[in-house]
Amino acid sequence: MPAIGITGGISTGKSTFCRCLEDIVPSAKFFDADEVARQLVDLEEVKRELFEKFGFSIFSRSGDLNREALRAIVFQDAAKRKALEQILHPRIRRQWSVEADRHRKLPEFFIADIPLLYETGGETLCDRVVVVACSPDIQLANLMSRMKIERVRAEAMIKSQMPLEEKIKRADHVVWNNGERSVLANQATSLVEFWGQ
Repeated sequence: MPAIGITGGISTGKSTFCRCLEDIVPSAKFFDADEVARQLVDLEEVKRELFEKFGFSIFSRSGDLNREALRAIVFQDAAKRKALEQILHPRIRRQWSVEADRHRKLPEFFIADIPLLYETGGETLCDRVVVVACSPDIQLANLMSRMKIERVRAEAMIKSQMPLEEKIKRADHVVWNNGERSVLANQATSLVEFWGQ
């Protein structure tokens, strides 16, 4: 089966779309890059690299990573964001490329939720790419609500990413998440039927 990459902008509904796909094809293997990143930052070697690049300020007294402090730094400083990406993304890419290769020989779908797919050149490891998109006002409202942040900070976070329009241009498929979950689910069903042909 093909390796399917799911991407989009922050708070456009990638995870919701993946849950729709899970409902339709429960046998599929899913890879969640954000979840893998959360696991990676607990590894001692990764913590050491983070400490070398970011210092004490991103750790609690007990030595745990303060994810909120790290997030605040990387969304305000492009160089720091790049430094974080250089620590995490090669490890994430290695893990999901191995899984994608293995699943190409199996009958189940392999679906990878990779927020920074295009930014890291990960589309080359996918047979198809789906971009989950929504209108700018919905994206902004979703992000403000999800992270409990003010408009200015949410706008800065959205602007720090590759423009959604650019991702849409490069996608094999685009699904729109401007309405009810049922609309997104219907688009997921149509794609699964198309891929299975």
